[in-house]
Amino acid sequence: MISNVLIIDDEKRLNSLLTRIIELENYKVFQAFTAKEGLKILAQEDILVVISDVKLPDANGVELVKTLKTVKPFIEVICLTAYGTIPDGVTAIKNGAFDYITKGDDNDKIIPLISKASDKAILQYRLFQIEKKVIKRHSFDSIIGVSRPIKSAVELAKKVAQTDATVLLLGETGTGKEVFAQAIHYNGLRKNNNFVAVNCSAFSAELLESELFGHKAGAFTSAVKDKKGLFEEADGGTLFLDEIGETNINVQAKLLRVLENGEFIKLGDTKTYKVDVRVIAATNRNLEDEAELGVFRKDLYYRLSIFNIMLPSLNERSEDIPLLAEFFFKEFASKSKQHITKMDPAFVQQLIAHTWKGNIRELKNLIERAVIIANSDILTIDLLPFNFITGQTKSNELFDMAMMEKNHISHVLVYTNGNKMQAARLLNIGLTTLYRKIEEYHLG
Repeated sequence: MISNVLIIDDEKRLNSLLTRIIELENYKVFQAFTAKEGLKILAQEDILVVISDVKLPDANGVELVKTLKTVKPFIEVICLTAYGTIPDGVTAIKNGAFDYITKGDDNDKIIPLISKASDKAILQYRLFQIEKKVIKRHSFDSIIGVSRPIKSAVELAKKVAQTDATVLLLGETGTGKEVFAQAIHYNGLRKNNNFVAVNCSAFSAELLESELFGHKAGAFTSAVKDKKGLFEEADGGTLFLDEIGETNINVQAKLLRVLENGEFIKLGDTKTYKVDVRVIAATNRNLEDEAELGVFRKDLYYRLSIFNIMLPSLNERSEDIPLLAEFFFKEFASKSKQHITKMDPAFVQQLIAHTWKGNIRELKNLIERAVIIANSDILTIDLLPFNFITGQTKSNELFDMAMMEKNHISHVLVYTNGNKMQAARLLNIGLTTLYRKIEEYHLG
């Protein structure tokens, strides 16, 4: 990957000379004679290295470095000056310049310098592109749904994202609480810092305390060396505490302290550590009721619930089910390289009629399964698990013998990975009969 180079210098002869020298090394060079022209070219072209004079007709080149890096943070800037001074050089580097060199005396250094700046800029550009993809993947636009409950939740999340307020996400399991937490982080003030997530229900009380706050060697039997906790890992960023209702009273006390003043003490230590962390918590329990019962600390509940967002269950947003199902089948079809183009209306209606106890997570898993066992370019009702068809389905469809036989044969074929001879043996029917039924039920 060869970097495009932009030269900003009002001395036209020097500008042209540098252009010829750099072009001989197979770089594509753009010329500008003022800061304004340079900024315009930088915005329009794929520039990775800028060579800028310190004294320009319309700007100070040392200060211009900051503006250039604001437009494209990944670029590298080399400052040129006729009369170099140590203070200017120091300021240029502080502003983000790659180097600061004197015209004429350092002409032999310019190509190696561009090469080094180019290598660094290429790495930074790739990281920048990755960060852009991450931010796009976690944007609020990635939250699928047109129903009023989900749109209301998104609007609240957008508002709180621009603050540093603690957020409590409420809702049933599988409603997308971590997706919301990531969207709040990556669209907020801390998006360039760490997003760290932990499921509080996955650890015992002692281990959770160690995970969150860290420990010193010898704090407990298996603590053979010092360990940094997740609050330290998330310093400057966001810590997502999922299933916070599962924490015990001792951990809750330490959480309250770190939420109030950013301070904590590691297990086995006496030193106080200080961090700057935004906390987003989530639970499927009613913490208000548990606080009244004394199961959850009232003061911690009040501190966590500065800004509550209730995420709707999938059953409360049935009009979003076709959109979510379509998104998931396209995602899984792409990953498995299967040519699946649509869902049969009966398949979609069955999804809408279902009672989703596992919410979006359950729907996602079901669609993945359907894509895996599909034998055509359409997702049909026979791809649903037999126990998925509920009393909401028409009774003649539920008890129809042909439908039951079709589903059973389909499941056996999946079990045998398409081996028809093995499937016929398991079904206790002749191979010819199996082929006839595959054709009759369009399973081939």
